[in-house]
Amino acid sequence: MMLPILLILAAYLIGSVSTAILTCRLLGLPDPRTQGSGNPGATNVLRSGGKKAAIITLAGDLLKGWLPVLLARLLGLDGPALALVALAAFLGHLFPAYHGFKGGKGVATGLGVLLGLHWGVGLASLLTWLAAAVISRMSSVGALTASLLAPLWIALILGDIWVTLAACVMLVLLYWRHWGNIRRILDGSEPRIGQKANPRR
Repeated sequence: MMLPILLILAAYLIGSVSTAILTCRLLGLPDPRTQGSGNPGATNVLRSGGKKAAIITLAGDLLKGWLPVLLARLLGLDGPALALVALAAFLGHLFPAYHGFKGGKGVATGLGVLLGLHWGVGLASLLTWLAAAVISRMSSVGALTASLLAPLWIALILGDIWVTLAACVMLVLLYWRHWGNIRRILDGSEPRIGQKANPRR
């Protein structure tokens, strides 16, 4: 009983590490929370700090979702325990303990969680994101589409109801965090890939 609790706590604390903020500090770049959209994530770092900082941020956010879930699987967790570890890592990114519980939108960390659950789930979600992003030329559309289909990939590939439910919770939270993007998509003002974001919109 103690092991699952420790892993859930560790997943949240690992997820709470803001790769975007740390990367920008190490590279001498402005705090991403004060630039562009204000979101401490790879897309905003790309717009305000360049490709190198964005790649590091993306890799770190993926890793902090992937590592706790993979560790939990290797230690034999499944069902509700594994689902809670996955959800804890995701919640850590959205509500980080180290940054006043104000974090990113969860796209890269969510993908890391999916990769940790099963490489097939992660690959299917990544391909979904790429297809939607290329067609729309909007990163947010890719993220929203991939998260919408993630529970389906989990149900088909893993067949675990608890993990599927956790993915549904992640989906709701991700859409909530992207509500501003959804409104801009609907009114046609959402920035395209490679286009500067309007500050604080």
